[in-house]
Amino acid sequence: MKRLILIAAFLLTAGALSAQNYIIVNSEKVFKSVEAYNTAISDLDSLAKQYQEQVDAKFEEVETLYNNYMAQKASLSASARQAREALILAREKEAQQFQESLFGQEGALMQKRLELIQPIQKRVFAAIEAYAGQAGADLVLDSSNNPTLLYNNPSVERTQQVIEALK
Repeated sequence: MKRLILIAAFLLTAGALSAQNYIIVNSEKVFKSVEAYNTAISDLDSLAKQYQEQVDAKFEEVETLYNNYMAQKASLSASARQAREALILAREKEAQQFQESLFGQEGALMQKRLELIQPIQKRVFAAIEAYAGQAGADLVLDSSNNPTLLYNNPSVERTQQVIEALK
């Protein structure tokens, strides 16, 4: 009796799983096919390089202050040493805050990234959703950078169709 119930449960589960329709899409490939995305990434890279140069300049200033202080430390009075140390620490803190204002979670670069990339993401995800609905898919798996996707059958790969739907 237990064996009969187990076999029936297995058959019902197998039937339910085979009824589900899924497709696989490589979202990275889809994004790279969108010219606006490539332009936005290029602009963000350029902006990040510009910001990094500004941050490096701030930290170079701190390093110069520190090196000058170390060279003159022996000839400075205790109060002058304390004042210089306080100045160096203050400038270092300013440089760190400046870096955070540019590269942090709420920084200028992240804000620009959201401004440039988010509309493209919405458009791509809408195209994937529309294609999935049109193809009758219950599930869409992303094969880009997915360490748990060990194998996918090329017959369920729909990246090119999504790219064409975007155009």
